[in-house]
Parts: sequence; C-alpha cells; structure tokens
Amino acid sequence: MATTMQKLTRNDLYSLEQYAEERPGFRARVIAHKKNRRVPLGNIAALYFEDRLTMQYQIQEMLRVERIFEAAGIQEELDAYNPLIPDGSNLKATFMIEVADEAERRQVLAELKGIEDQVWLRVYGFDPVFGVADEDLERENEEKTSSVHFMRFEFSAEMIAAAREGASLGAGITHPAYTQQLEPLPENIRAALVQDFD
Repeated sequence: MATTMQKLTRNDLYSLEQYAEERPGFRARVIAHKKNRRVPLGNIAALYFEDRLTMQYQIQEMLRVERIFEAAGIQEELDAYNPLIPDGSNLKATFMIEVADEAERRQVLAELKGIEDQVWLRVYGFDPVFGVADEDLERENEEKTSSVHFMRFEFSAEMIAAAREGASLGAGITHPAYTQQLEPLPENIRAALVQDFD
C-alpha cells in the first residue's frame, strides 16, 4: 500500500465537473482536518502544517478558480504544490504573519526581517530544528520579510522515533523582535503531525 504522503498525480484530482459536485463535502472534510494542523505562535504568527490532503484542496481550488483543465496547466499546479507534501523525514508548513491593517503590517514585516530563519520545532529531549524557509524562491528583501513563507523542518531518525513513541512536540520563534514558544503542542496537533512521518 502507498504511504499517505505520496506526491499527487493527475489521477488523484477531480475533474472540474466532479469537483463542482464534490466540493461542499470535500471542503468540510479539509476544514475539519486543518483544525488539528494550525499552531499559533503569539497573536500575529502561525504555522499551518501541510500534507497531501491540504495540497489536494489547494490544487483543486486553483484549478477551479482559474478554470484549468488542460494537462499542462494541471501539471504546473502539481509541480508547484507537491513540494509542500512531507517526505517522511520532515514536516512542511506555511508560516504566516497575520496582521489585518495594511500600514501596521508593513511596519511589522520590517521589524521582523529574518524571522523566517528563526522558527523552530522541537521533539522533547532534543535540540530545536529550525525551518528551512522558501527553498523555491526568496521572499525577503532589504526592507522587510514576507507575510507568507514555506518551511521544511528536517528531523533525525531518533527524533522521529521519539515522536512516534509519544514524546511531546514544541514550536517557537527566537527573533529579537518577536519571541514565542508553545510547548508542549496540544495532543490533537501532536498526533496529526506525527502521522506526517508515515
């Protein structure tokens, strides 16, 4: 049997017509699934952990909005989103800085330049694992960081074994202008993330 975190192919996707029918039920399932995959870090930052289901939803929504049905266009979306599916030794997440007011957001993003290199996860008993941010493209400039970053957290076999055996997980940020820590993560989130190692 294939592992849960296999990359998506065209065969895994609904056609536009099928998706129109399936969307309400599928969307409800994804929203329920995502509840166990959001880790708030203070009141303006959060990690959203991605997996095969969240990426399938993202691709289906893109195809729907853009009305993409040609093979090349579908493959482009698969190529863009498949790298965000965990590979068995890592967790992958979208890191977001969530400030509604535009002027305030600009100021915050300037203050938090470099924050994407200071986000970590930790398996209890081990050193923190810092995320590798934005492997696909540079999202920071001289003045500020971006409000969205894609991250990969790479774990050793020992860390994964400990997590599978029930070790708690923690998350945090150690940026001079924004230090946060959430340890241990709630059990529902810990259980969901450990499944990403399968």
